[in-house]
Amino acid sequence: MSVFKPKFITFDCYGTLINFDMSGAAAKIFAGRVSPEKMRAFTDDFSSYRMDEVLGAFKLYPEVVGNALYRTCNKWGVECTDEDCAAVMAACATWGPHPDVPAGLAKVAQEFPLVLLTNSTDELIKNHVPRLGAPIHMTITAEEVGAYKPQMKGFEYMLSKLNCGPEEILHVSSSLRYDLMTAHDLGITHKVFVNRGHGPGNPFYGYSEIQDIGGLPAVVGL
Repeated sequence: MSVFKPKFITFDCYGTLINFDMSGAAAKIFAGRVSPEKMRAFTDDFSSYRMDEVLGAFKLYPEVVGNALYRTCNKWGVECTDEDCAAVMAACATWGPHPDVPAGLAKVAQEFPLVLLTNSTDELIKNHVPRLGAPIHMTITAEEVGAYKPQMKGFEYMLSKLNCGPEEILHVSSSLRYDLMTAHDLGITHKVFVNRGHGPGNPFYGYSEIQDIGGLPAVVGL
């Protein structure tokens, strides 16, 4: 059986490559205001509100996070301050890659150009790309696009900038809701689901499943 050789391997960054821990950051900040037995529900709401925020009119990511945190706290009757929002964003800038990422990326980068399509700002992503351990051909942020995933605009912008069709790339993500469902709808037939436990898979969307980036080289025949 022939192995698909993409023109580009494109990636979601936060969660898929960077160990993105908004829930952990919020849990530390609100430990004195939300009880331990309710913290998981609190951080799940924070995640849901972030998704809702990116579906609306574009605003920079710190505002997305701040709005989501204020809405979460309003639901829970918990005090929230601008300093809390800033602390979450400060934590975000410190995060590095999952342990499996540098070696896996470095191996596929020997043969394929790697592209990031990320729900980040131009400034924030500068903290994370150097930590990935492999050369990145191109980084496209939501700030550059003017829209966040799961909206289609970012994928359309990326394909146009790469001058290739949806059937010519391999898109890799740990999130069906933010990435792989939209990729499917746009006709990106070659997809990889990195099952990091961020949400359930659904084989309807036609992906190869791996547990971490260490499994990616085998997908492309390396």
